[in-house]
Amino acid sequence: MSSDPDDGQNPFKGTPFEQFFGGGGAPDLNQLFSQLQAMMQPHDGPLNWDLALDMARRQAASESDPTPSQKQRDAVADALTLADHWLDETTDFPSGVTSTAAWSRAEWIVGTTDVWKGLVEPIAASSVNALGQAMPEQAQAMGGPLLGMLQRAVGAMLASQIGQGLGALAGEVLTGSDIGLPLTEPGRAALVPTNVAAFAEGLDVPQEDVLLYLALREAAHQRLFAHVPWLRDHLIGAVIDYARGLEVNTANLQGKIEEQVRGIDPSNPETLQQLMEGGMFELDQTPEQQAALQRLEVTLALVEGWVDEVVGQATAERMPTAARLQEAVRRRRASGGPAEQTFASLVGLELRPRRLRDASTLWGSLRTRQGTEARDGVWMSPHLLPTDADLDDPLGFREDAGAPGELSDEEFEAGLRDLLDGPQDDRPAE
Repeated sequence: MSSDPDDGQNPFKGTPFEQFFGGGGAPDLNQLFSQLQAMMQPHDGPLNWDLALDMARRQAASESDPTPSQKQRDAVADALTLADHWLDETTDFPSGVTSTAAWSRAEWIVGTTDVWKGLVEPIAASSVNALGQAMPEQAQAMGGPLLGMLQRAVGAMLASQIGQGLGALAGEVLTGSDIGLPLTEPGRAALVPTNVAAFAEGLDVPQEDVLLYLALREAAHQRLFAHVPWLRDHLIGAVIDYARGLEVNTANLQGKIEEQVRGIDPSNPETLQQLMEGGMFELDQTPEQQAALQRLEVTLALVEGWVDEVVGQATAERMPTAARLQEAVRRRRASGGPAEQTFASLVGLELRPRRLRDASTLWGSLRTRQGTEARDGVWMSPHLLPTDADLDDPLGFREDAGAPGELSDEEFEAGLRDLLDGPQDDRPAE
């Protein structure tokens, strides 16, 4: 008979989970799980969003985060109104702004939460489900209660990491559409005055110009998303499609759990907090996911390039500082800030339009050769959008075409009317 008291009774023996469940020198379970209990309250879905948002707000509040004053709110509203007036001359898409907001960092977190849930939860679900695959067969045979407890623990860790990422992003974002995705409710144009002021430092540009330039970008995003009906779902759907099917390397997962669990000191709550804040999972990208990511990056570049082009057109004769601001925004969007990189490491997805300059050149060239209607008409369908190969030769995009795709002049004009005004009553909608 074996002298090991755990022999045959500890299904985790020889696995990364052994330290949790028996074995000499293992952390005290009561102390460890008393710390986890506070972070494992019942919740729907793979993530505890109450925990994630609480952590995000606390991080945002770690630095000064004043509520915008009435003067700041009025300045944002006035800038967006003027921006829409300037944009009326650069595109046939009418204004998409139905309401304006000047947000604190905490208000940005709250105002964008619904969209973040849809973006993050598929990735979180893949990570939490991978826990069951990483467990030894003996542990899986023990059934639901144990697995459910561990899944909640991992869900709490992921919620903490997501909260950390959102809190960091809140400290950098300038507008509601700053990362290229429509994070606010439709028609809601928002700027974050505290971050706008920080961005303006060192640019040697009047703050009024900085505010107006960013308002132009926000208003241009709103026009595009409001009057290209498929674009919002296309972009967000691309992120979700990318998340589906992500494969978690369970071997790496086991090794990482083992490494981090060994560092836990039950008498020191800070070690558990460090575990919560560290990246837990390595997500392996399949070829399908890599292709989806490339498509997403191209679409983001096309959105940001179109915004860059119409804002450049609107400011060319009106704002002498626009070129300097354009370059500052381009560099910022192409490289991604520290917070964006932090979030990318947490969810495995970078939202950077690396080919923004090529896309802006493509849209400007198309407008110069064929006019504003031809440029904006490309947005009639995702099938008409330029590809990654088109961005390799932005000046040659549809060089020989009189209108987007293979459409006749009549079809193109009818489609553009539908895009701008919606289907007419006397003819069926396509």
